[in-house]
Amino acid sequence: MEPPHSSLSRRIKPNLSMAQIINMSMGFLGIQMAFGLQNGNASRILANFGADVHELSWFWLVAPITGLIVQPIIGHMGDNTWSPLGRRKPYFLIGAVLCAIGLVMLPNAASATQVMAANVLLMAVIFLAIMDASINVAMEPFRALVGDMLPKHQATIGFSVQTILIGIGAVIGSDLPNWLTKLGVSNVAPKGFVADNVIYAFYIGATVLILSIVYTIVTTREYSPEEFASFEEGKPVVKNESKLSDIFKDFKNAPSQMKKLGIVQFFSWFALFTMWVFTTSALATHHFGLSPDDTHSAEFNKAGDLTGSLFGSYNFYAIFFAFALTPIAKFIGKKQTHALALVCGGLGLISMYFIKDIHSLWISMVGLGFAWASILAMPYAMLIDYIPQKKMGVYMGIFNFFIVIPQIINGIFGGPIVSGVFGKQAIDYIVVGGVCMLIGAVVTMIFVKSEDETPKEIEGEIKQVHF
Repeated sequence: MEPPHSSLSRRIKPNLSMAQIINMSMGFLGIQMAFGLQNGNASRILANFGADVHELSWFWLVAPITGLIVQPIIGHMGDNTWSPLGRRKPYFLIGAVLCAIGLVMLPNAASATQVMAANVLLMAVIFLAIMDASINVAMEPFRALVGDMLPKHQATIGFSVQTILIGIGAVIGSDLPNWLTKLGVSNVAPKGFVADNVIYAFYIGATVLILSIVYTIVTTREYSPEEFASFEEGKPVVKNESKLSDIFKDFKNAPSQMKKLGIVQFFSWFALFTMWVFTTSALATHHFGLSPDDTHSAEFNKAGDLTGSLFGSYNFYAIFFAFALTPIAKFIGKKQTHALALVCGGLGLISMYFIKDIHSLWISMVGLGFAWASILAMPYAMLIDYIPQKKMGVYMGIFNFFIVIPQIINGIFGGPIVSGVFGKQAIDYIVVGGVCMLIGAVVTMIFVKSEDETPKEIEGEIKQVHF
């Protein structure tokens, strides 16, 4: 894909067509398919390998810790990368290849353990870490690419398109093991091993990930440093020596709007992490009536399949809400739209406690679908006006702090709380997650600026562009 032609005298970025926006975001379909497979099956896989319910959140710490470290570094490196392949695309490719390896190896950790004479849970965590680090390497540049390629008035539609592709990928990834079961692939395995339906689903996910990333690389050409300079009122390109330590300076100088949105993100992602880690256990104990110590029976694996199906459902609903985000935001405002979505998501999580019929749990997923669509789009659409173009990657990476820190806190304390406070009844902690999402809605309305307020943080931005 060639970006629309613009001379160096042009002052704003040209609009991109819908096809161009889809092309540059297509890799997110594969990334989120991998993410959906992980979210819907990681707890189940770890339980198959012998992890207890109170240990699950500790193993899930791998994801946010790698995100905390990797995303700001990749963002900083991307801001200062100008290769023949592009600015962000080299990181797409590296992340995709490594993540595909993790997808293939994670469900096969037991077999790898037999060959290498290692602890199976340790091997699983290593492969999970490879997956998580690689997803973060690939994911952060896609967020920054929207800021790089689109004029700011197209930001909402750009992130909404990403959300739609994320939803499609997550629906496929979340439901794929269940679909394979219906096709006759076994969903039961000997103790200590992972069922074939999960293993084959991860193989398919690895293939789709590579193909979708390659598609974006082939169809999208990024702007050159000179073109970026033309979008900054012709300011000269000044090539400065950049250091990783600059990340700490950038964090200190982060726009206040980012910090306020960060509080919202904290409560939102605390809730999401709770749902991802504990839904399988919550369904097994609260809806299927199983003992918290049952992690291998056919009924437990049914709860695991149902978890994947429900996660696929909320991602499916998110696709339709993503189409509606732009018109809703134009009608009531971006922050009002986000607050409303978080209220729906919080009520959706809480309702899982009261809806005992597993066939009616789709009702809970509708609210979560609205929340998920908004969480993936609206905070970034509200933030983008406050981020200097030359710092797009690093600030997107720093913004990720507010996503991973609540997950780390939840990962450390979530398991002990479920075990010690709620008697291993994970559904009670799911309700806590719903309350957190409601708090995020309140914070949005009280503290976050409306889009009609002037982004004063960037009025005094340095008058030269540094690459």
